[in-house]
Amino acid sequence: MFSCWLSRLYWALSKPTGRTKPLIWGSLSRSLVLSSQRRIPELSSFVARTNTCGELRSSHLGQEVTLCGWIQYRRQNIFLVLRDFNGLVQVVIPQDESAASVKKILCEAPVESVVQVSGIVISRPPGQENPKMPTGEIEIKVKTAKLLNSCKKLPFEIKDFLKKTEALRLQYRYLDLRSSQMQYNLRLRSQMVMKMREYLCNLHGFVDVETPTLFKRTPGGAKEFVIPSREPGKFYSLPQSPQQFKQLLMVGGLDRYFQVARCYRDEGSRPDRQPEFTQIDIEMSFVDQTGIQSLIEGLVQYSWPNDKDPVVVPFPSMTFAEALAGYGTDKPDTRFGMKIVDISDVFRNTEVRFLQDALSKPQGTVKAICIPEGAKYLKRKDIESIRKSAADRFKQEVLPVFLKASRNWNSPVGKLIMEEQGLQLIRLLEVQEEDVVLLTAGEREKACSLLGKLRLECADLLEAGGVVLRDPALFSFLWVVDFPLFLPKEENPKELESAHHPFTAPHPSDVHLLYTEPQKVRSQHYDLVLNGSEIGGGSIRIHDAELQRYILATILKEDVKLLSHLLQALDCGAPPHGGIALGLDRLMCLITGAPSIRDVIAFPKSFRGHDLMSNAPDSIPPEELKPYHIQVSWPTDPEAEKSSLNHPCHPES
Repeated sequence: MFSCWLSRLYWALSKPTGRTKPLIWGSLSRSLVLSSQRRIPELSSFVARTNTCGELRSSHLGQEVTLCGWIQYRRQNIFLVLRDFNGLVQVVIPQDESAASVKKILCEAPVESVVQVSGIVISRPPGQENPKMPTGEIEIKVKTAKLLNSCKKLPFEIKDFLKKTEALRLQYRYLDLRSSQMQYNLRLRSQMVMKMREYLCNLHGFVDVETPTLFKRTPGGAKEFVIPSREPGKFYSLPQSPQQFKQLLMVGGLDRYFQVARCYRDEGSRPDRQPEFTQIDIEMSFVDQTGIQSLIEGLVQYSWPNDKDPVVVPFPSMTFAEALAGYGTDKPDTRFGMKIVDISDVFRNTEVRFLQDALSKPQGTVKAICIPEGAKYLKRKDIESIRKSAADRFKQEVLPVFLKASRNWNSPVGKLIMEEQGLQLIRLLEVQEEDVVLLTAGEREKACSLLGKLRLECADLLEAGGVVLRDPALFSFLWVVDFPLFLPKEENPKELESAHHPFTAPHPSDVHLLYTEPQKVRSQHYDLVLNGSEIGGGSIRIHDAELQRYILATILKEDVKLLSHLLQALDCGAPPHGGIALGLDRLMCLITGAPSIRDVIAFPKSFRGHDLMSNAPDSIPPEELKPYHIQVSWPTDPEAEKSSLNHPCHPES
C-alpha cells in the first residue's frame, strides 16, 4: 500500500536536518553541528487539500478534510478508493437524494480520473476494517465532490501486480510513474541525495558548484556526444564527467567541491547503461586515498536508509591483483564464496595432456572453483552448457570433476584426476561429497576471467534450484585498489592506454617505472564495489604539469594541445588533489532491489538509447541544419539505404 512505503521512507531517512549557522569566509574551518530536532515535512501546504489520502487515521475521527487524488477503483457505486502519492483511503459515496449531484460525479467519473472530495472522517462499521490498509480503520463520508479531470481509457491499469512490458512502461512513463514502486524509488532517491548534500555541504564544508555541459573533446575514455556549433567545422562535446572542471576548481582554491552531476556517454546499446546518467561528483585538495575512502564511507553511512541493515565501516579493501586471482573480476561479489584456487602445483606431474600443455607455457596455470552441492543442484545439461559457453566465448576447456568417480556422467579425464590427485584437490578446495569442481588451464588472466564468469553463472543456477547464496538484504561493500595505471590497447597491444583516465597519478612506489616499464606501474585509482557492481571510482590526480605532459605525450601519445588549458593550470600552483564519483543510478538500483537502473530514473532511455515516449532522437529538416554547416550523409549499405528511404529528411522522401 502507498502509505506503507511512504511512512517507511520518511522513517528510513528521518535523521535530523536541523539548522546550521551561516557560513562566512573566516569560519570555513569550523565544524558545523546539526540540531537534534527532527523536521517533519508538511505535505499539504500551499495546495487545495487539507490532508493526504494516506495519512488519515483514527486520530482524525470527526475532522472535516479535503482530499485530492485519483480514483483507484469503485465498488458497487457505494465505495471508491482514492489514491495520491501518500497512499489510499476509502470514500463512501452518498446514496441519499439530497446528494444526487455528488453521487453522479463519483459514480460516473472513469477510473484514474482526478477528483477533489470534502467530508468527515468516520470509523468503518465493525467487522469492515481492513488491517492490510494503513487507513483501514476509517473512511470518508463525502459532502462535496468536484471532478478536476476525467480520464480516458488507459493502455494499462495502475496496479502493481499487473505485469507490463518495459517498452509499454517507457512509452507511457507518465502513467508508470503513478505506481507505488516508482513513487518509492524516486522519493527514496531524492531523500538520499538530500542527506548526501547535507553531509557534504553542511557537515564537511563542501561547495556545490555547477560545471558546464557544453565542453570540448577529451582524449581517451568513453565516446562522447558531439554537438554542432554555428562556427563551421567546430563542435562541442557533452562531458562524460566533470573531471577537468573539478580539477580546475582545486587549482582555483575551492578546496572541496561537490555536484550532483549529469554526465553523458555515447556507448551504444548497453542494457545496464544509460547515455545520460547522474553521479555524485567529489573532489578535495590536500587529500590522500585514505582520506577519500573515509569520506565516502561516512557519506554512505550517513545517507543510508534506516530500514536496511546498518552499514559497517570501514569497508574491507582488496588489491586489483587479489580480486582477479580470487574472483576473476575487478568487481567481486563477496556475499558468497566459491573463490578461485590455484592448483597448478597439484598437476606438475599429471598425465592429463591439456593440463601438461598449459603448465609448459609462460604464465600457464591450472585454476579451479568448487561449487557447493553442485552434483545435487546442477543437471547434466547445465554442466554441458557451461562447457560449451567456455569453449565458444573463451576458447578454453572447462573440466567438471566429481568427488564420486562412479557418477555416470563424470568424464574419463575427471575420473583420472580424482584417482591421481583427488586427495590433494579435496584438501585444497575443501570439497564435500556433493560438490562439483570446475577446472580450467591456460594463461593466468584468461583462466581467472573465465572462472569468474562461471562462478556467477553457477550461482544463478544454484539459486534457481532454491539455494540462497546472495542474500538480497545483505549489502557487501568493498574497496578495490592498486589498479594498473596503463593497459595494452586491444587494437594494438604494443601501445598503452589509461586504465582509468589520463589524469590519474601513479603509485608513489612505481614512479621510476614510468620511464622504463610503464606497463608495470600501479595507479592511485580506487573503485567502490557493492554486491558485485561498481558503484564508484576515483583517484588521486596528477598535479605536476611536467609529469602530466610526459604521460599524455610520451606514453599515451595524445595531442597535448587538447589539454593545454589544464596543463597551464597545473603550472600555476596546483595543490595535490583527488576525488571520486559515485554512480547514483546504480547505487539506487541496488538499494531498492530494482531489476534495472531504468527503474530508479524518472525518464530513462531504452537500452538502445531511445526515448520511447517522445520518440527521441528525432530528425531535423535540412533547412534547420544549414546554420550549423552540416548535412546528413546517408548510409550506402543496401539494407540501411532501404530503411532510410522513408526517413522524413531523406531527399527522396
